[in-house]
Order: sequence, then C-alpha cells, then structure tokens
Amino acid sequence: MKNTVVTFQQMKDRGERISMLTAYDYSTAKLEDSAGINAILVGDSLGNVMLGYPDTISVTMEDMIHHGAAVSRGAQNALVVIDMPFMSYQASVYDAVMNAGRLMKEGRGGAVKLEGGEEVCPQIKAITQASIPVMAHLGLTPQSINVFGGFKSQAKELEPAKKLIRDALAVQEAGAFAVTLECVPAKLAEVVTKLLRIPTIGIGAGAGCDGQVLVYADMLAMFSDFRPKFVKAFANVGEVMKEGFRAYDEEVKAGTYPTEEHTYAMKDEVYEELEAYVYTLMK
Repeated sequence: MKNTVVTFQQMKDRGERISMLTAYDYSTAKLEDSAGINAILVGDSLGNVMLGYPDTISVTMEDMIHHGAAVSRGAQNALVVIDMPFMSYQASVYDAVMNAGRLMKEGRGGAVKLEGGEEVCPQIKAITQASIPVMAHLGLTPQSINVFGGFKSQAKELEPAKKLIRDALAVQEAGAFAVTLECVPAKLAEVVTKLLRIPTIGIGAGAGCDGQVLVYADMLAMFSDFRPKFVKAFANVGEVMKEGFRAYDEEVKAGTYPTEEHTYAMKDEVYEELEAYVYTLMK
C-alpha cells in the first residue's frame, strides 16, 4: 500500500510508529521499500555518505535531483521525501517554491524537507500552497553547522527548549505535514510530540517521537568516518562488504576467478575458423 502524507497523519492518530530511512540510489531504495519501510529520505547527508564531503553545505540541487530520481524509481510504496539543500530556500520564498517544484518534478519526490523554524515559515506556507508537502526539521540542523560550531545536541537549556517548541508549533501552523527532531533531549521531543497534531520523526530524540529515521549507512555499519551516539548498528554490512572485497581481490590476483562456470562458450568449429582468420592477420 502506497504511503503518503495522509498515511503519516493516520498513523499518528492511531498511535502507530512510522519507520523512515535514508537512501540515495535505486537498489537501496528498492530493498528498503520491500522491507516495509514507510518513508525514504533522500537526505543531503548524501554529501557525507556518498560524496565524501565533511558536511552537507556543498550539496547542490542537481545532486538532490539526481539521487532523488534514482530513489523514486526504486520506491513503489514508501513515501519519498527529498531534502532541500543549503541555499535552495533560505534566500527567498520564490527560490523556495521553484526549487521545491524541481525536486518534485525532476526528482520525482513525494514531499520535500527543509531546515528551520519560524524564520522559514513563509517558505513552508508558500510551498504547501503550491501543493507540495513539506516536512520541517528542527533541533540540530546540519546546514547550520557553522553557526552551531559543530555537530552538537540542541535545546538542552530552558530558553532554547522553549524556542524549539515555538518553532514546532509555527511550522505546523505554516502547513508542514511532519517535523523531524534531531539531537534534542528525549523529554523535550516527547513534549513536542504530544503538543503537535502532526507526526514527529526523531533522530537522536528518543523513543517518544511518532517515528524514527536513520542514515542507512550508519545503521548498517557501512559509514566509518564517525558514528553518532544515537545510531544502533542493526547489521554489520560494512564488515561483510570488506570480506567480500578482500576475497575478490585475492582470487583475481591468484588467477582463481573467473572459473569456467563464470564464462561463455564458443562452438569448436567457430573457434577454429576464428583461429584461421587471426592467423591470416598475423602474416
């Protein structure tokens, strides 16, 4: 059954938990979709995981469209949400609407996600008025990493926590269908979840949210540059991949791969004629 923004709201209303993972390519999206994941986020985390950047700042609209379209082709049932990259929506409402439209039209997304609270509510309102669903993102917002001074948990003190609550209510009023809460105290996330009509999706925000999202390369232990505190490795796929790569390397260098079972045959009479032809070329 196809997951939509309506599905998200129905799941919150029924008290059902929402599962979400990132994906950046067709094959991974197809696997996640077949596992029953409710939503796939084409995150600008692809800058770290796929492109090797130290942050998400360098990710472009073209990057998001390219990877978004690939994921959308692999996801038959999951709702595909595509991140709006840095400076694709901050400068103006017009830019926000036009770039969100590109992610939907060219990236084939089912919704877009953008970072920020009250300050981006005009963009959220305009994008939703253009019939494009918006997921908001509060707490640790990676595009603001230079302001935060690093990847640090947020809203641990009273005033920042109160601001996060105001921001959450504001993005809901602006028309967001859901909000991601990243790296905030679990108690605060639980309060926000109870206050909002719309679903909350947590990442490093505790079990009180309506759903959870993780970077798939983190939860499969494929990304080794760093592992956030909130990540659980559900399978050690990274080690399995390395073992496979090592075995392949050894067999290629030893000449034991490929064997006859991995090759295609040619009829003897054809080969004999080919040998004669090659002989004439060598004269």
